[in-house]
Amino acid sequence: CSTTPCRRGTRRRGPEGVVLPAMIDALKDFFKLKAEGGPELPAEAHERAVWLAAGVLLFEIVRADRKVEDAERTVMRTALQSTFNLTADQTAEIMGLSEERSRTATSLFEFTSVIDAEFSGDQKKRIVELLWLVAFADGRKDAEEEHLIRKIAGLLHVTHPDFIDAKIRARGQG
Repeated sequence: CSTTPCRRGTRRRGPEGVVLPAMIDALKDFFKLKAEGGPELPAEAHERAVWLAAGVLLFEIVRADRKVEDAERTVMRTALQSTFNLTADQTAEIMGLSEERSRTATSLFEFTSVIDAEFSGDQKKRIVELLWLVAFADGRKDAEEEHLIRKIAGLLHVTHPDFIDAKIRARGQG
């Protein structure tokens, strides 16, 4: 699969060597249906799409400064696992899919729209806090990371006071 296109139903290895099932096709279908206002997917696929949307936003921060560091990946992994109560296998799968989707996506909107529609205001504020935790994981805050977090917070309709509160809370945890 790594040198030839994968067919639906096949398996391939992600960036961390994790085997990724054909679920990515189902997730792509979900995002397409969501954008087109189509019918709902089964609850499990819907739940995975939310996990993936959050994972992609987190990975966008990991790579915002053009350096993917282990400390940032570790914080991302912990954030996904603790926020969504994922198993180690689920976390590894979502991490791999998130990186792939992050690198191929043309817009943040397909991910922020899922989070915006599914999460409460407090949950969206928590996502922004997690973005800040990833940004601070390497011991510094880059301008690219802050710009991207501001952009994502705006797309999630997180108020400026909540944006600042999330940043302060994340800085205190880091």
